[in-house]
Amino acid sequence: MATKRFAPTPTPSLLSSFTTRPCCLNTSLRALLPATRPFSSTPTPQNWLTPKRGESSKSRKGKPHVATGGSVRGTTLVWGDYGLRLRSHDRRISAHQLKVADETIRKRLRGTKYRLYHRVNANIGVYTSGNDQRMGKGKGSFDYWACRVPVSRILFELKGDVHEQVVRDAMRLAGNKLPGLYEFVRKGDPPVMGITKVGLVGNSEEFLRRPRVPVEAPSLPHTAQRIPGTTPV
Repeated sequence: MATKRFAPTPTPSLLSSFTTRPCCLNTSLRALLPATRPFSSTPTPQNWLTPKRGESSKSRKGKPHVATGGSVRGTTLVWGDYGLRLRSHDRRISAHQLKVADETIRKRLRGTKYRLYHRVNANIGVYTSGNDQRMGKGKGSFDYWACRVPVSRILFELKGDVHEQVVRDAMRLAGNKLPGLYEFVRKGDPPVMGITKVGLVGNSEEFLRRPRVPVEAPSLPHTAQRIPGTTPV
């Protein structure tokens, strides 16, 4: 009596289960990858010209922050040896202008070893409406990303084996691409409180933080007050 023999069940493999369906193809490719995910302590660099998430509500035009409490935050270098600092007031710089300035610095320093740091990021949305749009029709549609840069804020920092004159020229070219007036700063330069540099000409931090109390002029006695139209004796 002849016995019926069954063919062995084929083992699933990548070639046998190949398909054009995206879900099946993704599952097959994941089978080839290691089960554990490699760990890295290096943070993923974010895009400084576009925020990671959009805005939940349309932001207003606003004005750059003016430090009135004696703050010197963001006016000195932290990581680099040279930098570019803003000297103008009320400047709103677009992401495109920041990108052009960054490309200008990198083009001037091509072939040298350096590292460029960005101290500002474009996280404010600017919305515009057409000239033929009547009032009361809304804020408008999104146009571009921008950042509000307060006075005396550092925009770029640079560190590397580059001559100071070369870096100075690169920062000068970048400042010409941006709106406003800028100055070249080095490591160890004094901070700026508002528009006044701390530590120069007796302008200490304690002196600049003193309370501004208005001093009234002393009033003269009633008998000594001058009568209009007469000559004092």
